[in-house]
Amino acid sequence: MDTLLVFIRHRLQSFLYAFKGLALFFNSQLHAKIHSLAAAFVILLGWLFQLFWYEWALLVVAIGLVFLAETFNTAIEFLVNFVSPDDNEQAGKVKDLAAGAVLLAALTAFIIGLLIFVPKFMRII
Repeated sequence: MDTLLVFIRHRLQSFLYAFKGLALFFNSQLHAKIHSLAAAFVILLGWLFQLFWYEWALLVVAIGLVFLAETFNTAIEFLVNFVSPDDNEQAGKVKDLAAGAVLLAALTAFIIGLLIFVPKFMRII
């Protein structure tokens, strides 16, 4: 029984660390706020256009992809700044690659949004 309680306590502690990380991300990163506004706007559009379940699924994946990429980018930036606080060409490349991953995720989400919403807007026009 003690082993089970320790296991549960460790799992709960892991969740607390994860929520602490998400709080840090959303409270410290301007891009987290920008992506949140964009996601809220897309969700509102989806509600207005009464999307099908599969369109919602694509939007959830797209929004999640952007937040995942941005969160990893933030973690990489914190780590690089910690291990290489001075200007360093290699550190800059690492940060540029991480930022590029965010851009790819955002472009993918944008294309998914276009594929879903352009036909719906065309019906209105």
